[in-house]
Amino acid sequence: MDTKTIIGEFKEKFKSAILGEVAKNEKRVIISIKPDSILKVADYLYKTDGFRFIIASALHTKEGFEIHYHFSKDEIGLILNIHVLLDKNKPEIESLSNMFNASNWIEREMHELLGINFLNHPNQEKLISEGNWAEGIYPLRKEFKNS
Repeated sequence: MDTKTIIGEFKEKFKSAILGEVAKNEKRVIISIKPDSILKVADYLYKTDGFRFIIASALHTKEGFEIHYHFSKDEIGLILNIHVLLDKNKPEIESLSNMFNASNWIEREMHELLGINFLNHPNQEKLISEGNWAEGIYPLRKEFKNS
């Protein structure tokens, strides 16, 4: 199966959850989805389409908290980034840790550094700070001036 077919089938299946798409090139696609769809999307990519979860990354922007979930379809070299934008005042999303062991530590890091709450995470204890900053301080959060 080729990239166009895989992305086309994905878009058809999740059309009500998709907010946007950017094709960086023929082997790297970013699809933005509604955050409440992450479990269904990840489950489909892994169990139905045979994607492998690589990692997730997050950042704080003026719009809110963004997470990119990176998936790979190794046999064709496709990298699919699933992008979600979380509320700036209450950043939370379902954890993928119960589906992918590999997401456990990165979700803990995002929680600790950005204050993103991963619902149903099995263990959101601190991972890296060892008491280096106060409770409720998230070192990667930014202060944005009102525009």
